[in-house]
Amino acid sequence: MTLTAPPRARRTVQSSDLSRHARAVFAAAEQEPLEVTRRDGKPLVLTTKERSDEDDAVLEIAAQLIAAVTLDEHLPMHERLVVPYPWIAMLSRDDQKRFAREIVEVARGSFSLRQPRRLLLELQAWRNSAEAIAAGWGSAEQEVLSDPVVVEKP
Repeated sequence: MTLTAPPRARRTVQSSDLSRHARAVFAAAEQEPLEVTRRDGKPLVLTTKERSDEDDAVLEIAAQLIAAVTLDEHLPMHERLVVPYPWIAMLSRDDQKRFAREIVEVARGSFSLRQPRRLLLELQAWRNSAEAIAAGWGSAEQEVLSDPVVVEKP
């Protein structure tokens, strides 16, 4: 049994609406991609550059995950993900395993719902953590105060 995502439903506008009501069409396209139908050609999709860039980033992540899956199958997934994402080597071994598990789970969910933003945020959060660790954050011993510090109300 193959599970497929439901077909994408897009709001449709005619190309004449674009010329007559450009402001309203552009405002709608900022909210969601619009399909612009034309009499003299194939339909076009009108969207924001930000959304288009996100789509490109998601395709890149998908390509990297597929590449990691096809690497040496004897290696655990977290070790295969070091190839496309070398920064995960900054994470602890347990966090590398957690990253591998979570990024695949979030990718599957994001792809099935056609909601790529969550995947992009998840990957960026893990990368931010690796950057913080590489910069030395969290490696210093925490100083515990023996007496509470009293501050005035602002």
